[in-house]
Amino acid sequence: MNYPQVVIAMMDGDWRRGIYALTDAALLPDDDTLLAAAEGALRGRLALLQYRDKSSDETHRYRQAATLSALCRDFATPLIINDDIALAARLGVGVHLGQQDAAVAEARERLGREAIVGATCHARLDLADQACRAGASYLAFGRFFTSQTKPEAPPAELSLLAEAARFGLPRVAIGGIDGERVAQAVAAGADLLAVVHAVFGAGPAACEHAVHELRRRAGFTI
Repeated sequence: MNYPQVVIAMMDGDWRRGIYALTDAALLPDDDTLLAAAEGALRGRLALLQYRDKSSDETHRYRQAATLSALCRDFATPLIINDDIALAARLGVGVHLGQQDAAVAEARERLGREAIVGATCHARLDLADQACRAGASYLAFGRFFTSQTKPEAPPAELSLLAEAARFGLPRVAIGGIDGERVAQAVAAGADLLAVVHAVFGAGPAACEHAVHELRRRAGFTI
C-alpha cells in the first residue's frame, strides 16, 4: 500500500507511545480544575493531551485551549483539539476527528504536513485505510471495554490492533482503558492508551500519580 508521507510533528519527546489523556468537561467543570488536573497529568509524563469540550461557547473553549496549549509547551507535550480544525489552526496544535466530524484530508490541508491529525476508526479497518490515505498521523480504535464516557460506542476486538499494524501508524486503544487493562491493550498492539476517567476521575491532586501508575502497568519506561 502506498500512503501519503506525513511529517509527524515531534516536540522534545516521542508522542507515539504512552498515555494519551482526554479532558472531560463533566469531570473538569471549570478553568482552575481543568488546568490543575492537566498540569498534574503532564507532570506524570503524558504522551499526548486532548482538549475535549463540546460546548457552543467559543470564547470559553478558546480561553481554555489557549491556556492548555501554553501549559503543554512547558512540558514539551503535544496538545490535540477534539473536533475543531479552526481552533487547532488558530493555536497551531493538532486535531482529532471522529467519523461524524470534518475530513482528515481537510484538516491536513489546513493544518499542514507537520500537524498531528488523529482519526477515529471504531472497529473498522476500511475506515483506518481511508484515514491513512488522507494523511492521518494516528489511528484510534475502540471501544475495547465498557466506556464510562461513551457507553454507546460500538465494541471492538483487541485483535484489531494487530491487524492495523499494516498501516504503519501509531495505534490508539480507547474505551474503558484503566489500570487493570493497559497491559492487555499494549500486548494486543496498542501504542497509545487513550484514557479519561483513569487519569481525571479522582481529581486534580491524583492525576500525576495516576499517569505514573498507568505507565508502570503498561510497561512504558518511567
